[in-house]
Amino acid sequence: MRLILLGPPGAGKGTQAQRLVRKFGIPQLSTGDMLRAAVAAGTPIGLKAKAVMESGALVSDDIVIGIINDRISEPDAKNGFILDGFPRTTAQARGLEAMLAEKGLKLDAAVELKVDPAKLVDRIVNRAAEAEAAGLPVRKDDDPGVFKSRLAAYERDTAAVTPFYSERGLLHEVDGMAPIDSVAAGIDAVLAEVATP
Repeated sequence: MRLILLGPPGAGKGTQAQRLVRKFGIPQLSTGDMLRAAVAAGTPIGLKAKAVMESGALVSDDIVIGIINDRISEPDAKNGFILDGFPRTTAQARGLEAMLAEKGLKLDAAVELKVDPAKLVDRIVNRAAEAEAAGLPVRKDDDPGVFKSRLAAYERDTAAVTPFYSERGLLHEVDGMAPIDSVAAGIDAVLAEVATP
């Protein structure tokens, strides 16, 4: 099962990805984690990424796709993977598609968690308040101001990725505002559908 989870920050992608990791025994690929691991391992692509990161620049699409290419060649990704937070742009989606095609692979689905942005801000404010009340640290990106700017960046850049997958017949929408169990059931129904030839 090779799939992408799409949706703005706070939509619940991380929660659902963790559940799917357990269910299918496939890795969740977070580009941030993979970049840090490649840099730490000193791989050729990791060394390139390190030089870019140390200069303060953003890592190019080619480097990110190279890191994903290396990562999905590892044994634990043999039966599939879950991409969360990538691709962020149409250019990245095209690059990913070309890289997978070179390996004779393709995506099974792109699942978008559909959410109401205004209600999402409320959800984040509540999450921060609950963490504070429990004496837990509040995630830096749960600050409402920071969150709103991340949401705006998502709308500006990443929202263009959904039509790309829709045109390819890969996009499936699930109500991300539903309770966690209902979202899980919606994703499971999509995956059962795409797994049936």
